[in-house]
Amino acid sequence: MNANSGDRNAVLGRIREALREEAPLKHPAERSAGGAPTTAHFREWLPPVGSRIDERLELFTRLSQTLRSELTLCENIAAAAAAVTELAAQENWKTIALHKSDLLDGLRCLLPASLNLLTVDEGYDKDALEACDAGITQCELLVAQTGSVCVTSSNDGGRVLSVLPPHHIVVARRSQLVSDLTEAYASLASKYRGTYPSMISFITGPSRTGDIERILVLGAHGPKRLSILLLP
Repeated sequence: MNANSGDRNAVLGRIREALREEAPLKHPAERSAGGAPTTAHFREWLPPVGSRIDERLELFTRLSQTLRSELTLCENIAAAAAAVTELAAQENWKTIALHKSDLLDGLRCLLPASLNLLTVDEGYDKDALEACDAGITQCELLVAQTGSVCVTSSNDGGRVLSVLPPHHIVVARRSQLVSDLTEAYASLASKYRGTYPSMISFITGPSRTGDIERILVLGAHGPKRLSILLLP
């Protein structure tokens, strides 16, 4: 038996020894009033989040800056449309993709006629969608604890609208800002009641990678820019 085989057997032996005893659970299996498992007890290991909406917003704003998300506070839907129009002018956008919703339908009516609008609800060509300058979606939730945007396939334009265009714009309301991931999962569970969408994604800043020599590259596997337009 060579040295490598001996090392392998030693490692496997330690694994077998460790598996003979179950790891102790710090908490018993807790369940909500409806009988569903709850993760509330994990909060003691997570960064604290203030209970007030202004504390959540302050944390979300600070994390957005760190993550290079572009957060803009908008007084109303007209201000959100003006922000999109300004971005389009700065970047010389020709086509924007978006989906139908009460929130985005109000935005759509205020965008300049010079912009071509591709609505994914009516079917789309994937190459045409990828060629769009930006994609606009609503979201399920904003998570103050992580600076994340939660989107799903059933509520936010399907699977690809937040992935293919190089600039993802999220239009949200302040009431969608939850404190932490525990609250986010509880909210999704309450809304969908076991019939979850086929895709639930937490987007934390623009797409990035540091795989090559630890050099940060934005837009490696998805949108290079993430803009969040937050309404009252």
